[in-house]
Amino acid sequence: MPERIMMGLLLGGVAAGCIIVLYPFFSALLWAAILTFTTWPVYKHLALRSGRYTAAALMMILTALLVVLPLGLVTSEGVQDAPWIVHWVETAFRMHLPGPPHWVENTPVIGHQVAQTWSKWSADLSAAGASVQPYLGDIAGRALNLLVQLASGLLQLVLALFIAFFFWVGGESLGAHVAAIIRRIAGPYADRLLTVTGNTVRGTVYGILGTAIVQGILTGIGFAIANVPSPVLFGGMAAFFAVLPIGAPLVWVPAAVWLALTHRLAWGIVLAVYGVVAISGADHIIRPMFISRGAQLPYLLTVLGVLGGVLAFGGLGIFLGPVLLGVGYTLAIEFAGSTPVTEELL
Repeated sequence: MPERIMMGLLLGGVAAGCIIVLYPFFSALLWAAILTFTTWPVYKHLALRSGRYTAAALMMILTALLVVLPLGLVTSEGVQDAPWIVHWVETAFRMHLPGPPHWVENTPVIGHQVAQTWSKWSADLSAAGASVQPYLGDIAGRALNLLVQLASGLLQLVLALFIAFFFWVGGESLGAHVAAIIRRIAGPYADRLLTVTGNTVRGTVYGILGTAIVQGILTGIGFAIANVPSPVLFGGMAAFFAVLPIGAPLVWVPAAVWLALTHRLAWGIVLAVYGVVAISGADHIIRPMFISRGAQLPYLLTVLGVLGGVLAFGGLGIFLGPVLLGVGYTLAIEFAGSTPVTEELL
């Protein structure tokens, strides 16, 4: 009995020491594991033709071009264009609007108040600016903090790519060891557990994050064609908002309205049509196709996963948060033996 106690203490001490050593790299390790798992079919395809090490190096380069470079451009554009955005907001509040239509005044309950406010703002939008002025400082501070978090996440992402190189090279052996450990812990249920977890990770990454990246790219392209300033920054914002129930329209709809108000009505209409057909169309096609194979993650958990992930892990949290909540939610439903109650959390 004393020997078992001593062995347990020894193993516990070793485990605690490993956790302490690896804790600073936890987010990078986790992201590297998710990245390796979700891109494993592509890596295997490359490895059959070029060898393991060459394929792993190519995967690093592709990931850097598709993930690291866009995040770096969005962060740098955000810092560089911050003065222009402030100036644009101030200019927008000095624009004049037409008076309220007659039907607004006749709307029950709120019509009179809305008409008065509209009339006040139609003369000079500076009145609206004065109304939101107390909140602008807090909004700007939070936006700047988000940019700082993204910048710090870039360093973690570079480290994750370095770790992922070795995960790709030794993925088969590492995966076999992890599966053996889970089978020893979970017993006969292990294979089902591994299948559910794998489908959830792939469904979340491809369906939510992949769709967001596609919508961000499409938004940036549309803004560049329509000559909207800072297309890279707004494309990154669209990718971030794409995980929300409303999503990318929070970015391209105001841009289309801005084009129309600045005497570029044709381009505003073109951007609006492009947003409905291409940007939002991608969301309605790509997301269901992949999520149906994995996690039916409620939008509430998706939003909390992104925001909480950024706060907990920095820039990498955009990827890690939804994946972790997706796995946890799916496993909880699996163990409960019931069907997801997605509708209740929308």
